[in-house]
Amino acid sequence: MQHWELLFFFFVIAFVYASVGFGGGSSYLAILALYTLPFKEIRLIALICNIIVVTGGTILFIRNNHINWKKVIPLVLVSIPMAFLGARVRIEQHTFYVLLGCSLIAAAVLMWAKKRANYESIAPGEEQKSYTRDGLLGGIIGFLSGMLGIGGGIFLSPILNLTKWDTAKRIAATASIFILVNSLAGIAGQLSQLLPAIDYTRILLLGMAVLAGGQLGSRVAIVKFNPLLIRRITAALIFVAGVEVLYKHLPWIN
Repeated sequence: MQHWELLFFFFVIAFVYASVGFGGGSSYLAILALYTLPFKEIRLIALICNIIVVTGGTILFIRNNHINWKKVIPLVLVSIPMAFLGARVRIEQHTFYVLLGCSLIAAAVLMWAKKRANYESIAPGEEQKSYTRDGLLGGIIGFLSGMLGIGGGIFLSPILNLTKWDTAKRIAATASIFILVNSLAGIAGQLSQLLPAIDYTRILLLGMAVLAGGQLGSRVAIVKFNPLLIRRITAALIFVAGVEVLYKHLPWIN
């Protein structure tokens, strides 16, 4: 395998993201986009790593009853088929990288804007949300996630926090489930477009790196490291990666 440093990068990303309930798909893409790897393989790697990282967290959230299924189902019910359809959209490599760059910048802005969340119970009446709105939000993010090869949690979680959709713990649990099901749907949609010469050794090694990082991250209290600072540093790195991707692929810049 070339670029052995990717194992370290992926381990660190998985550690940080697992600590806050994310899979890290956008950051995997941001790192991989800086290397000359086939973009279809990049999408597959990001989704597989997403699944590995968030599965353990999702199980823990379910066991601890942090899932509000009445509110989660409208989001994922629409996002799953849309993620599948988004993954089946045939886009050129140039278009993919332009969309990826714009999405990374948008995700970075959302992450930066997200403030320290309230973990207490929400006010009376906040439970009554629009199923139609949630379904539309899930569908839009699901379709974009399928096209790009991410789980969508990096978009969903800040939006839900900014709109005070639920408590922080339930939002983290919702994002974890959202990432898991969308990543599975995205892989299913990509099956018809997989390259014949995929480097499965690289995928296996990167998968092992995120498994180790994710398991460690889920067991370490990230609050010791100031989660707001960690999130904003991550947002800054994603922003820089997004600008770098656009710089390389926008025709009027080059």
